[in-house]
Amino acid sequence: MDSSFKERRHRLSIFRQWRTKPKKETARDIPDNVFMTCTNCHESIPTMDLIHNYYVCPKCHHPFRITARERIREVTDAGTFKEMDAKLESNDEQHFPGYREKLDRTMQKTGMKEAVITGTAKIAGHRCVMAVMDANFFMGSMSSAVGEKITRAIEYATKKKLPVIIFATSGGARMQEGILSLMQMAKTSAAMNRHRERGNLAITVLTHPTTGGVSASFAMLGDIILAEPYALVGFAGRRVIENTIHETLPDNFQSAEFVLEKGFIDRIVPREKMKQELGTLLALHEGGH
Repeated sequence: MDSSFKERRHRLSIFRQWRTKPKKETARDIPDNVFMTCTNCHESIPTMDLIHNYYVCPKCHHPFRITARERIREVTDAGTFKEMDAKLESNDEQHFPGYREKLDRTMQKTGMKEAVITGTAKIAGHRCVMAVMDANFFMGSMSSAVGEKITRAIEYATKKKLPVIIFATSGGARMQEGILSLMQMAKTSAAMNRHRERGNLAITVLTHPTTGGVSASFAMLGDIILAEPYALVGFAGRRVIENTIHETLPDNFQSAEFVLEKGFIDRIVPREKMKQELGTLLALHEGGH
């Protein structure tokens, strides 16, 4: 056996020992996004565990914020969602300083044109029209385009005699658009009223947070109003109310559990059961067929 062969074998042996030796992980060795921190209990949760658990913390059961498209995938039958008005976006009609630039950055970051995605879909085999808001786009604030897209979705549902399901999340009206944003409260509310007057079903689902002009308009006009656990539901902020009435509010004030107790909503539905709940409601509306 020549010396070169012995040397190669020795090197191979060293390599095998190095490869099989347990390594101590350092922060540099751990890829990004392997863990996510719960904003409620502050525990670090493996991202894959969250995905399998519908982005709900397995420790405290607090739901994480998810995108509109993730929510659509969770509740609709695979391959049935068809988007409407995908290219509709807001314009800077008021020429608010920096608004156009911020819109462009947000569009690029989220891959969305606006804070709501609308379309038709099937849930447990039942056809419906959906509008799903996304808090990652300007905190789900209601712009003129958001109001227009939701109104068009409702009007399409009315025309086709389909149920409409709206997942609401918002920080309120978009201040950069001024009165054009506030006008959407009346427009969406009128569309919801016409839809209901013709005997069509409207279901709204309140997610965290649902506040301001959205909570004061279409979000509270569903025939059936559902909410996710722990969602913030209200109009004005807690500090504004306390400073106005000069009283200390309960700790759970404006939570989904609080407003359910007061009769403001119909039911709290955990995220993992939302598709089943919506499917049941749609089946009942169709007479069980």
